[in-house]
Amino acid sequence: MQPAVKPTIRVQHEDFDAAEETRRLTEGNRSIGAVVAFTGLCRDDGGTLAALELEHYPGMAEAEMSRIADLAIERFALLGLTAIHRHGKIAAGENIVLVVAAARHRQAAFDGANFVMDYLKTSAPFWKKEHGKDGTAGEWIAAKATDDAAKDKWR
Repeated sequence: MQPAVKPTIRVQHEDFDAAEETRRLTEGNRSIGAVVAFTGLCRDDGGTLAALELEHYPGMAEAEMSRIADLAIERFALLGLTAIHRHGKIAAGENIVLVVAAARHRQAAFDGANFVMDYLKTSAPFWKKEHGKDGTAGEWIAAKATDDAAKDKWR
């Protein structure tokens, strides 16, 4: 029986280094044949967005991320998983989220990373507010039906 895989889950204000996180995840594990890394960035939305403000429910966000990670590890037989989500005010061009999935084969790694992102977007307690380049603060961003549909495909 394969030993249980413990995911790395973090919610942090500080930036992360995707290459370093990938190195940590794979270091010493010769069973890994594929790694898929997804990094989500704050886009400038056509030059109008200066930053996103991300808030989370401390404790609950990490618990939900861990639950999602455990589901992905079991469903796709992942050999490693890292999920990092930032909070605070994040400028356009900066990192927001990182998911690194490691598996024996590429399809499991791709599916694992996609699964985690689809569930993070809809199930983890994070909220986003836009800050315009003109100094205005927009409304909190509502959930999107397309994100729900992406999650539903895994059922």
